[in-house]
Amino acid sequence: MTYTPPKLLTFEQFIAEHGDNARYELIDGELRDMEPTGPHEEVSGNIAGRVYAEIFRSNLNWLIPKTCLIKPPAAEATALRPDVIVLDKEKLKQEPLWEKEPIICRGDTIKLVAEVVSTNWQDDYARKVEEYSLLEIPEYWIIDFRSLGGLQFIGKPKQPTFTVCQLVDGIYQQQKYRLGDVISSYLFPNLQLKLDDIMP
Repeated sequence: MTYTPPKLLTFEQFIAEHGDNARYELIDGELRDMEPTGPHEEVSGNIAGRVYAEIFRSNLNWLIPKTCLIKPPAAEATALRPDVIVLDKEKLKQEPLWEKEPIICRGDTIKLVAEVVSTNWQDDYARKVEEYSLLEIPEYWIIDFRSLGGLQFIGKPKQPTFTVCQLVDGIYQQQKYRLGDVISSYLFPNLQLKLDDIMP
C-alpha cells in the first residue's frame, strides 16, 4: 500500500475554494476540518457574548467580527480561523485586505483570540500558541470544555480547562482554570467569568 500525501493548498487556493466556509482553516498548506459541533458553537457564542458585553461596558473601540481569518505573515500557506477574535477598530485602517475580505494580516490589530478545543487539539495547544505569540497577540484563550487536550496541557485527571495565555516578553505565560475558578484576564480586568458560565 502506498501513502498518498494530502494535496497542499496555497493561501490563494484556500481563499478561493474554502474562504467563506467557517468549517475549514489552512495550516502549512493542509486543509483542516475544524469539526464544529452544536456544543462547540454554543461555547464559542457564550464567550463572544461575554466578551462583547465587557467591550461595550468598558466603552472600548474594539469589535468581534462574525467571521475572520488570520494570515500570519511568516507562514506562507496558513489561514487561521479563530472561534472568537477581538479586533481594534482603529487598526483596521492599516489592514491591507480588510476592505475586500475579512482577513487580518497584522498582529497589532488583534487584541484577543479564543479557541474552543475540538478533536484537532494539538493545533490549539501547540501550533497556534506559536503563531499567535509570533503575531504578538496580547491574550489567547484556550477553552477545552470536553477535556480533549493532552495531559501535559490540561493535567491529570483530565477535566474541563480554560487556559489564559498572556504575552510577556514574546512568550505566553499560561494560567489554567477549572470549573468554579474565577478567570483572570489582563485585557479585561473587570470581567466576571467562570468556565461554568460558558459550558454548553
